[in-house]
Amino acid sequence: MNAMLIPMVLVAIPEPSDKAMSYYYTQNVLWAIGIVWGLFVPALFLFTGWSARIRNVAQRVSSKWAVMLIVYLAIYSAITYAIGLPLAYYGEFVVEHQFGLSNQTLAKWITDAVIGLCVGIVISYVILLGIYRLLKRSPQRWWFYMGLLSIPFVCLLIFVAPIWIDPLFNKFGPMKDRALEARILALADKAGIEGGRVFEVEKSVDTKKVGAYVGGFMDTKRIVLWDTLIRRMDEPEVLFVMGHEMGHYVLGHVWKSIGVICALIMLALYAAHRLSSGMIARYKARFGFDRLDDIASWPLITLVVTVVFLIVAPLFNAYFRYNEHEADRFGLEITRNNDAAAMAFVKLQSDNLGNPRPNHFLHLLRGDHPTLAERIEFSNTYRPWEKGEPLRYQEYFKR
Repeated sequence: MNAMLIPMVLVAIPEPSDKAMSYYYTQNVLWAIGIVWGLFVPALFLFTGWSARIRNVAQRVSSKWAVMLIVYLAIYSAITYAIGLPLAYYGEFVVEHQFGLSNQTLAKWITDAVIGLCVGIVISYVILLGIYRLLKRSPQRWWFYMGLLSIPFVCLLIFVAPIWIDPLFNKFGPMKDRALEARILALADKAGIEGGRVFEVEKSVDTKKVGAYVGGFMDTKRIVLWDTLIRRMDEPEVLFVMGHEMGHYVLGHVWKSIGVICALIMLALYAAHRLSSGMIARYKARFGFDRLDDIASWPLITLVVTVVFLIVAPLFNAYFRYNEHEADRFGLEITRNNDAAAMAFVKLQSDNLGNPRPNHFLHLLRGDHPTLAERIEFSNTYRPWEKGEPLRYQEYFKR
């Protein structure tokens, strides 16, 4: 006689609270305003001739091209930041406090904002050096060479970010719970990850949300847990989250994403190359420059690149949603704890005021993860090991 089958208990997909829905609508409005703002500001610098005036100031400061470039960029970045400051303050500070999601003090927000501005200027300076040197040396192929150079540049950024950039904003250290760390490292060993490190980041000074991510590669590769997540989730849930993040490593999502990002950069720069000559010929009197290799053209390049990124965003997001789904699958296969996985997403929804079923069209445009409803449902139902079916990623697991 067959043993009695015990009915499978599924984790229910919670309905979002009124507060969560209000937060969702607010974020959508801010997202739309951000898009308009991202197009308006560079267009403003172009059509008012501000960019050309800033170039003239930079030329008066120094005749050396490299110095002139940093002066232009510093002034341009400072003005751009000042124009966008009210919107950034409202979206990043006021709204997060309004919905009870932030622990951040105003002083910490200001400090992080200034640090972010300085880091952005340094990175942008390197980018501008490359673009405008290539424009002078190879006016027809600059976009192709810059696209190729973006590969080592993006790799370098990902490599140094965990050790030089991220610690500027938050405190990183080893996990305080050594027993949990040992379980995570054992899971990493099962996943075939050698030399992986687990860090705990003090995000509670900024937010009440929960999160985790993978960062760096090669010698700087690491899995980072927010201290808020450690406090909110129990051990099996944390282990599933770690299994998910390990999936990104094992499945090569970091390297694949670098390739996709660099291909998109090359496409956007090519669009800037193709479209700029016509725009400059038509509006050169208003722009104040007649060549793309003039540094005053930076807002024009920014504008075209932004438009290209917006156009391809649905495809770009679909790619990342697929990666996230497969990382979920990896996490489930390595832990085989469906309840823990589903409950981790339930807590993610609750603590981050998530909407499990966002508007489909908006999700295609801006969603880089599967919906929470999809992730909870998948966590409930994906159980090939119970049916004796092969696992998709069994080959990666140490027995």
